[in-house]
Amino acid sequence: MGEYLGEFMGTMVLVVLGTGLSASANLKNAYAKGVDWLYISFGWGLAVMFGVYVAGSFGAEGHLNPAVTLSFSAFNLFAKTKVLGYLIAQFLGAFLGAVVIAIHYYPHFKMTKTEEEGNIVGIFSTGPKVPGKKGWNFVSEMIATFFFIYILLNLGQFTEGLKPLIVGMIITGIGLALGSTTGYALNPARDFSPRLAYAILPIPNKGDAHMEYAWVPILGPIAGAFLACLVHVLF
Repeated sequence: MGEYLGEFMGTMVLVVLGTGLSASANLKNAYAKGVDWLYISFGWGLAVMFGVYVAGSFGAEGHLNPAVTLSFSAFNLFAKTKVLGYLIAQFLGAFLGAVVIAIHYYPHFKMTKTEEEGNIVGIFSTGPKVPGKKGWNFVSEMIATFFFIYILLNLGQFTEGLKPLIVGMIITGIGLALGSTTGYALNPARDFSPRLAYAILPIPNKGDAHMEYAWVPILGPIAGAFLACLVHVLF
């Protein structure tokens, strides 16, 4: 039970810190509004690092990501009996993390009247910089996740010692190099659960949740993760 709680808590920490920085960068009258891509990439790296540390303290593997759990299990790198518990923990943790940010920034959501002002689903989830190219967006997510997972596979047990710091640096590096096409979800739970929260919570003045795009940051990362595990096993 502690292991699943670790995945839940770690994913919640990841989403609170990650979507929190996105809210701070977008919402009206937030000190950090308008910051650059380096801030976003570095902040998400820290969010993942601290999430992995929290998960590891409970004895969890620190996946925080269904793409990791599913691909590792498929290639016998993770126990199949734990998959369902990890997935539930990840999606629920990500949803609760989004709820926390909706509450924390509630006055700023009220002040941010329109999508043009920054009240956008992009605070909680990802979206393409160039719309109308979902096939290419899928490819972008697959490529970014492939390199993320392939590097992870060469770290070994990534909750040990300073390895969570390295995981965070990988996220920052992926964001800087490959993330500016789609916002680099890399993680179905990190994207879908906060997107769902934005869609159903009574957030003032909210814009469109763009659920029609949600399949891209779900299937793209899963495809990339499976490909990375295949290459790792073969070579």
